[in-house]
Amino acid sequence: MKLHLDGSAGLNVFTAYAQGCVFVNGARHASNMIVMPERILPWSAAGFEQLALEDFEALSRLPLEVVLLGTGERLRFPHPRLTQPLAAARIGLEVMDVAAACRTYNILMAESRKVAAALLFD
Repeated sequence: MKLHLDGSAGLNVFTAYAQGCVFVNGARHASNMIVMPERILPWSAAGFEQLALEDFEALSRLPLEVVLLGTGERLRFPHPRLTQPLAAARIGLEVMDVAAACRTYNILMAESRKVAAALLFD
């Protein structure tokens, strides 16, 4: 599905998504990643089934208000003990499929929120 740009010049926005990939500012990405308004980081998480405490510890060290966890083509919830570092850092967590994470990220980013989309492509 193609998304429309909102005029957020210089910031990362999702411009489209498809099965197994997303497009950020028109560039295709198909590996696990963390997208924030001002930067894109590779995410070392191996996949949903392999999520570990360390994956969320890495997210908890970023200057964020909320993390949108995109769990692939379908919604899956990680065990709460894995996400504890985010709670300890007072960072909100919303879990959704990748498509919903892309749409929600664009809305929150346009509101100047400190948001990250942590995306898993299984």
